[in-house]
Amino acid sequence: MYLWQAPNWPHFQYDLTALQPTLTRARVAQGRVLGLAGTLQLVDLAQLELEGWAAEAVATAEIEGEVLQVHSVRASVARRLGLPGAPNVFRDARTEATLDVLQAAIKRWQHPLSDEDLFTWQAALFPEGRSAGVKIQIGAYRQHTQAMQIVTVKYGAPDIVHYQAPASVDVPAQMMQLIAWFNDSAKSCDGLVRAALAHLWFEAIHPFEDGNGRVGRALSELALAQDMQSSQRIWSLSQQIMNDRSGYYGQLQAATSSDTLDVTPWVEWFVACIERAAQAALRQMKAAIEKTRYFSTLRDLHPTLTASQLKILGKLFEAQPEGFLGGVSTSKYVNITGQSRATAYRELIDMTQLGLLEQYGQGRGARYRIVPLI
Repeated sequence: MYLWQAPNWPHFQYDLTALQPTLTRARVAQGRVLGLAGTLQLVDLAQLELEGWAAEAVATAEIEGEVLQVHSVRASVARRLGLPGAPNVFRDARTEATLDVLQAAIKRWQHPLSDEDLFTWQAALFPEGRSAGVKIQIGAYRQHTQAMQIVTVKYGAPDIVHYQAPASVDVPAQMMQLIAWFNDSAKSCDGLVRAALAHLWFEAIHPFEDGNGRVGRALSELALAQDMQSSQRIWSLSQQIMNDRSGYYGQLQAATSSDTLDVTPWVEWFVACIERAAQAALRQMKAAIEKTRYFSTLRDLHPTLTASQLKILGKLFEAQPEGFLGGVSTSKYVNITGQSRATAYRELIDMTQLGLLEQYGQGRGARYRIVPLI
């Protein structure tokens, strides 16, 4: 039997007492992020949002085996956020589609969820109406008569069926229950638990021909935006799911391939992902604060540094503690800043004499690393 075949489906059960330690850790991490975000300068906060959006888009696609180009994603996110100097590069259709879904999912966090919202998200993922070259149903729930199964194909052996979703004819009624619960549960269910349940419930129904994973994670993002009462994205849940992709699929399969409605293990795993996402954002924010302090002190002590010197110091600061592989050479300086070799050498020596860089190696093997400001 599968989860949706349980006698009391879809009345999920979970042990709130057992979940409390995980929920508390996640809430503490979430609170620290929101508190620290309030201290960031606008430019640092914008950069954090850029990183959050980009990481989420790349990861939610990668979970499904789709690779997005990071530079294209970052350029599109910068443009959408209205950041100054956003690069005007070729717009990749897959990147735009993924970001359209993520943005639409949390932009309307104050509005009730509807079938049309989900249709719009799913259709955005397949602007040509095809998946892997095959025409699929878009902007509507699946209608095919064959079973919706998650299968591992075994050549020369029987395929392995991991899961079978409800029949297509039952999907509209199943989704009506899910959407009604989602719209009514914001005040009666813990927001993190609600995000976990919404994702599991959606994946159990598997209402679309394709795109269920990405739309389901977008639904979780909407639940979290409603929990935070903000459309600001300052961390990436999908990045943490991607970091444990085998665990994600394992937990989903364990929860959906059983007729027990006690989903405590799934909720605990999912909430722990939220905590890790918040912790990762916290590390990024602390690094942003340290970088702001570093450059503030740097400009006070050395106001005559050139733009290329500031650029290379920024790259070195961000690369800490490991630093650039092999250190910064004159050639790397030229490649990063676009300066001539003579200018690169002169500016490196200048920063070394100022005590901002430390040289190691000699001649062609000379390399430079950053020196902390006292």
